[in-house]
Amino acid sequence: MTEKNATAYQVMWNRLLAVVEEQGQALIRAAFSPIVRDCGDISAGIFDIKARMLAQAVTGTPGHINTMAEAVKYLHEYFPTQAMKPGDIYMTNDPWIASGHLNDFLLMMPVFRKGHVVGFTSCTSHLVDLGGLGMGPEGADVYDEGLLVPPCKLVDGGEINAFLLEIVKANSREPIANEGDIYALIACCEIGATRLVEMMDEFGVDDLMPLADHIIDTSRRGTIEAIAEVPPGVYKNAMLIDGYEKQIELCGTLTVKADEMILDFAGTAGCSAKGINVPLNYATAYSVFAMRCIIGSDIPNNAGSLESFKVTGPPGCILNAQHPSPVAQRHTLGQMTPDLVYGCLHQAIPDRIPAEGASSMYDLPMRHAPEVARDGGRQFAVELTHNGGTGARPTKDGLSVTAFPSGVWGSQVEITEAVAPVLVRRREVRPGSGGAGKWRGGLGQSIEVTSANDAPFLVFLSVERISFPAEGRAGGMAGAPGRMRLDNKPDLPSKCELRIEPGETLYFDTPGGGGYGDPEQRERDLVAKDLEEGLITVETARDIYGLKEE
Repeated sequence: MTEKNATAYQVMWNRLLAVVEEQGQALIRAAFSPIVRDCGDISAGIFDIKARMLAQAVTGTPGHINTMAEAVKYLHEYFPTQAMKPGDIYMTNDPWIASGHLNDFLLMMPVFRKGHVVGFTSCTSHLVDLGGLGMGPEGADVYDEGLLVPPCKLVDGGEINAFLLEIVKANSREPIANEGDIYALIACCEIGATRLVEMMDEFGVDDLMPLADHIIDTSRRGTIEAIAEVPPGVYKNAMLIDGYEKQIELCGTLTVKADEMILDFAGTAGCSAKGINVPLNYATAYSVFAMRCIIGSDIPNNAGSLESFKVTGPPGCILNAQHPSPVAQRHTLGQMTPDLVYGCLHQAIPDRIPAEGASSMYDLPMRHAPEVARDGGRQFAVELTHNGGTGARPTKDGLSVTAFPSGVWGSQVEITEAVAPVLVRRREVRPGSGGAGKWRGGLGQSIEVTSANDAPFLVFLSVERISFPAEGRAGGMAGAPGRMRLDNKPDLPSKCELRIEPGETLYFDTPGGGGYGDPEQRERDLVAKDLEEGLITVETARDIYGLKEE
């Protein structure tokens, strides 16, 4: 390759990265649901004619992005390219193809230039309600959890499938939001296709494949070089988590070779009878994301940089749930897999791995109580996302109230109260929740929610870190566990369906991240500053950090 060609390829690669960001922003700006518009629960990407992902928007969640990378391959094989027309868009929300549960809709659009398909655009976002029992873990199978749309054509030559759209609306408690979000997904695909063609016109490129090969080959080489820095070997880790009916053990065996890393979930517990099971595509997405955060993190995410990471698991284990297992809350366990992976990697590269964090999102799917609809009251369905603290890093404190690994932004109080009849009485950082250490774990938050009118509403709880808090690393202490309760009643379990009557208040504390290193090694000035800012208690400063009162 000549220096001139290499420069041109890099410029076009950068343009693709800008295009997918514009795609993501178009989706967010056009969306109706707060979880998309204000929390960024999306993905957007561009693919070549072989359905290899060339670029993905930085805005988005790994559970959507990395599953999208595989789902487009499936749709590419399912629908013959030669039968596609300009303006066609394909769609599915099958959890085992798309993003692990019914509420995520994935679209794929062929990009035409000079009468030929030159690539594809794709995107995913969360639709707030697809009927069934709602976004809770109570379903006995996927059929309880709402409407499943198999791979189909959503838009045919520019004409939307109106009947399909009516079916989606008819099976939702939020039909207008669903319709608006589907149109936002369509706009996301279209803007990506338009910008890709414009780029090819500007650079006089008739065939995207030479650029695609450059992107993928360059990324693959860089990733293999990064993997080579990890000592080869077999590393095992197991962790206990809350589960639903009983505690669950997740097991991981990470095999590091010269040019690839293979994670196997053998030994992991079997499926639950409740909707916390995880399809392998979703467990893979977060496991690979965790590895990529450490290994070659400066290399853009695409088919080349993903190729060297492989994940397997015995069919029927809770991280490889088979159809028709209930999977509505698959993110609860799926987002714990990075801590499982990091327990393996810590054995190989201990100076690069953070402590455990809150990890699983503390989201609050809510909807009106059944009798509210019967009595003509206000109907609603909304999903609030909240986050705890991340684990401390080998050279820095953890981040407070930060979404890792999901990347989904926390729901805003004002938006919540505008779209649902709930009142957020309090939302503040939770003092003392970060694990002590040379580097302190990130803090969680405390939230109080009640009804804003005289009608009850339902909350579907499915969280982790209630019984098993985030562990510290290298001598660091555990973060505070999560805690949920209704008024002065006993603490709630981590997973249940909850009815909140008018006048009752839900108290919702998210977990803190684990600390890193011996707390006695923390600089006195940092301890004093934490105490002054209310991030730790007087007792913690004195008894754990040894700060003497002046």
